[in-house]
Parts: sequence; structure tokens; C-alpha cells
Amino acid sequence: MGKGKRSSGKNYVSKGIVGTTKSRSKQDPDYPALRMMNQLKAYQAGKNVVLTIPNPNPNETNKRFIKVNARDVWKSVRR
Repeated sequence: MGKGKRSSGKNYVSKGIVGTTKSRSKQDPDYPALRMMNQLKAYQAGKNVVLTIPNPNPNETNKRFIKVNARDVWKSVRR
């Protein structure tokens, strides 16, 4: 059995997007609160959580935000 005729690169036509997944948009007004709640729940469960905070050093203008471990920020929260 033959494999049939295959299209070459210049004659290829895309079939388009079949389906998309729906995710929560970062422009959603509830997104920051839900994200913080999920991070807090993960921290209380003993997970390794990384927080994004404004950079305390104003001289580093190329790094407006930095990532820090939640253990350094949320010391009082117990597992």
C-alpha cells in the first residue's frame, strides 16, 4: 500500500486551532486575591512557595520585582 501524496512545504495549509483551554486571566479583578490565597494554602501544606515582591533596593531599576522564598517572608505561619 502506498502512503499517498504528501504536500510540500510551500503548499501546506493549516487546519486551524481545534480547541483551546480556558484559564483565569491575569486581568480578572479577583486574580491577585485568589493567587495569594492559593499561595498561603500551599505554604501551610508545607510546599515550597516563591513570592514576587517589589524590590526593596530602589537603585536596581532593571529589577522592579524580585522572587523570594515564602519562608523568609511568612515566618509566623505554622504548618
